[in-house]
Amino acid sequence: MPFPEIDPIAFSLGPIAVHWYGLAYVAGILCGWLYARRMAANDALWPHNKSPITATHLDDFLVWVAIGIVLGGRIGYILFYDFAAIVENPIRAIEIWNGGMSFHGGFLGATVAMVMFARRNGIPVLSMFDIVAAVVPFGLFFGRLANFINSELWGRLSDVPWAVVFPTGGPISRHPSQLYEAALEGVLLLAVLAALVFGLKAFKKPGFISGAFVCGYGLSRIFVEFFREPDAQLGYLAFNWVTMGMLLSLPMVALGLWFMLRARSSAHVA
Repeated sequence: MPFPEIDPIAFSLGPIAVHWYGLAYVAGILCGWLYARRMAANDALWPHNKSPITATHLDDFLVWVAIGIVLGGRIGYILFYDFAAIVENPIRAIEIWNGGMSFHGGFLGATVAMVMFARRNGIPVLSMFDIVAAVVPFGLFFGRLANFINSELWGRLSDVPWAVVFPTGGPISRHPSQLYEAALEGVLLLAVLAALVFGLKAFKKPGFISGAFVCGYGLSRIFVEFFREPDAQLGYLAFNWVTMGMLLSLPMVALGLWFMLRARSSAHVA
């Protein structure tokens, strides 16, 4: 099927072009912020029936996490995916208008921001991790839709009925792997985490939601990598199917499982 005619530029304000990708970041952060405020206001969800996080904390944290995601995402992309090219042309590192963000790098940047903010404000670090982990799927959902609109990070060659001929992917139809990721990392993972938070009161086991998110994302990403075209500068790293995304996600699965097991063994009783 042909690629839908969607302009990557959502609208323009005089000489300033506002891209869908930028709006995706804004939408993800705002939706996550509103959802987090709702969870923080519900004392019954937390250990000892008392939320350790206030609405003011979440308002202040917006700036911290935005900086962590952007810096971490860019640095991660440079180190994991484009290091050789940037060694040859260092100025490329700051050319953010040419794209290049890594989820794994953004994840690490956000983690640093969470630890620093939690310690500065006397919030249990694991509870900070948990509330942020519960809302991250919003950002992943909007971000993957923006990848699709930008005709980037498309999938491998395919003849399935819903395969798409991307403007930047040559004349051959490909898996719309960005939409697969939006469904798995965004919609499905958000639903699973919400069931754990509101149904099983998993915030009462600090670290469990964090582990569930990290493990769930890692499994989703590994699955989608079988349909996603590997980065051109890296290709397949082994066996003609192992990709950098898989290698970076495997430790996430292990770490997530460890967090969940640890949280269950040290659960708080309401």
